[in-house]
Amino acid sequence: MPFTVAIVGRPNVGKSTLFNRLVGRRLALVDDQPGLTRDRREVEVVLEGCPLTLIDTAGLESGDDGLTARMRLQTEAAIEQAELVLFIIDSRTGVTAADEIFADLVRKHGKTVVLVANKSEGRAAEPGYYEAFSMGLGEPFATSAEHGLGIGDVIDAIAEAYRSAQEEAAPDGGAEEGEPDEDGVYPLRIAIAGRPNVGKSTLVNALLGEDRMITGPEAGITRDAIASEIAWGSRRLRVFDTAGLRRKARIDARAEVLSVGDTLRAIKFAEVVVLLLDAEKPFEKQDLQIADLAAREGRALVIAINKWDLVSEKQARLAELREMCQRLLPQVRGVSLVTLSAQSGKGVDRLMDAVLAADAVWNRRLPTAALNDWLAAMIDAHAPPAVSGRRLKIRYMTQANARPPTFIAFCSQPKALPDSYVRYLVNGLRESFDLPGVPIRFNLRKGNNPYVKAKS
Repeated sequence: MPFTVAIVGRPNVGKSTLFNRLVGRRLALVDDQPGLTRDRREVEVVLEGCPLTLIDTAGLESGDDGLTARMRLQTEAAIEQAELVLFIIDSRTGVTAADEIFADLVRKHGKTVVLVANKSEGRAAEPGYYEAFSMGLGEPFATSAEHGLGIGDVIDAIAEAYRSAQEEAAPDGGAEEGEPDEDGVYPLRIAIAGRPNVGKSTLVNALLGEDRMITGPEAGITRDAIASEIAWGSRRLRVFDTAGLRRKARIDARAEVLSVGDTLRAIKFAEVVVLLLDAEKPFEKQDLQIADLAAREGRALVIAINKWDLVSEKQARLAELREMCQRLLPQVRGVSLVTLSAQSGKGVDRLMDAVLAADAVWNRRLPTAALNDWLAAMIDAHAPPAVSGRRLKIRYMTQANARPPTFIAFCSQPKALPDSYVRYLVNGLRESFDLPGVPIRFNLRKGNNPYVKAKS
């Protein structure tokens, strides 16, 4: 499967120099004069055993005059063609208004992005490197294409993206994206997961409005992760009915082993996982393991309690279930819990409302200024502890990514900050910024020059 990588960014940030480094020879012209590259240059390379098409592009510039506009069209065509975009900024200059505009352009195309903070050699580049986190394109790779520093990390990131794309596109992957609509928007991928015989196929049939999936009292009827596309209001959904997951000790037949692998892939590539529980036997060990798997994979989660029509004292049982959910699944605190009957279709509307709300939270981005105001207030209310007589300092934080919400804080001694304090911050983020029910990634970084080690 061809895999194309486009190198984009403002003029004179080092795109062609990085292109030459990755290719391993001097193909693109390089000079201090900005705008030297005009046409896009393509070359076939193999990096870490991964065959790639690498594209060097003209510097992105705003403007409608003839040549600038045509160069920009060439770059946009390269972005459209690419599976992966290497977005380059100049660490010595920092993030400019043009960088932000072109980052939005890349985001609009929905491509996987690797952010490269080039020209990161020396202390003068340190502020610009940290500024790059605020772009919301993930953690930047500090590089110096001219001196060959950090190139190995970029190659590793490219190889990882390539292998993920190959795995997702595999014929037995069970989690294909579906076709985009006229606006280039892909359907929302939803995996219906749970133990055998909890009503997953019945729920999918209720969503489809037809008996698309075979159902029955026997456990384990479904073996493949079957995808069905439906429209729900203005949203297109791609719903995966998965095989029931049992404890490993009870999985013996070859067909069931394959089914489990298909289900795990469906959960991995879903955007929202609906964990379907039996109202009479909820939150068993296997249910908790599936929820934990979804959280570890970074998926948004909604818990659905099926066969609710069989419950007699509904209010008391609902209060009991909510208490169990909060106690047993603290990693997805605030997760939506919806009761329904897949057999009759009652409660399915509320379930889909919860799914769309979970997806919105999963995609949420928070302003850097608001985050740092919040961080200052949290530290004022409860300061980090002292270690060996020295107070730990958290200087700055930013959201590095969404899907799931991922935050990075810069701390004087990251390894010394207790887990309890990190939980304090994560719980505060959930409450202050309304982030219920999604896994939150909170990473700590030492606030020093990322190039100190590389140069020594």
